Amino acid sequence: MASKRKVIVTCAVTGAIHTPSMSKALPVSADQIADAAIEAAEAGAAILHLHARDPINGKPSQDPELFRPFLEKIKANTNAVINITTGGSPHMTVEERMRPAMTFKPEIASLNMGSMNFGLFPMLDRFTAFEHEWEREHLEKSRDLVFKNTYKDIETILRIGSDNGTRFEFECYDISHLYNLAHFMDKGLVAGPAFVQSVFGILGGIGPNPEDLMHMRRTADRLFGNNYQWSILGAGRNQIPLATMGAAMGSNVRVGLEDSLWIEQGKMASSNAEQVSRIRIILEALNLEIATPDQARQILGLKGHDQVSF
Repeated sequence: MASKRKVIVTCAVTGAIHTPSMSKALPVSADQIADAAIEAAEAGAAILHLHARDPINGKPSQDPELFRPFLEKIKANTNAVINITTGGSPHMTVEERMRPAMTFKPEIASLNMGSMNFGLFPMLDRFTAFEHEWEREHLEKSRDLVFKNTYKDIETILRIGSDNGTRFEFECYDISHLYNLAHFMDKGLVAGPAFVQSVFGILGGIGPNPEDLMHMRRTADRLFGNNYQWSILGAGRNQIPLATMGAAMGSNVRVGLEDSLWIEQGKMASSNAEQVSRIRIILEALNLEIATPDQARQILGLKGHDQVSF
């Protein structure tokens, strides 16, 4: 009997898109982030994608000392793969965004594969009351914001990662980002299998239509053949539907409050673990097996959780 296909579930625990006033479930302090991540791992997430926030006002931060407490707590309480952002926030410089990954040398880190408009301001139509003034400013300023990751920036990040034994979750928000990744693979700066996270539904990137998902898959297959692992990230209300479609087509999946505050239409998620549990039910109904952290390490060729600096 053929074995079931193993699906890697990533949980993005807090991120830098949503603000604390939008949901009481969004973790802010180090203990909240750690506890949410551990619960997500217990629910079935093999990879935990992590950002840090200022514990006073919830503002996104790339200060390594804000990462350290929750990284150490998570590592002490779970075998999950820890994925540290190099995206940080669209408002940060590349040098600022790289500090945690350079300090802690994780098994895997995220890497946005190109500069792009990154429109968060439509959320001002849905959320109008904010506890902290920075929250409104954070969203409003995205009308005139380019998330910067030039070819030079990407090459710098790749070389630093290679020196540290860190591999990457390549976040591809549009078709052009797949071609950028293919360029770096052709130059020998990225070794397969590439972990391609296709991102749908962010204003400035590809849309969330099922045909957009198909177009991403066809293009990735043409560029990378069997030398990549595919994963699906649907923003907002697209999270569960697109993850389900992708999984049925052979992808891994990503959920979490960074990407969506919702569990279903009109109902906010109570936790990251609730979203992980929901997609796990769907995956198992599709006769798929949830990958363990060590299985994810093997699939993605990671260095192991004893080779990090935290």
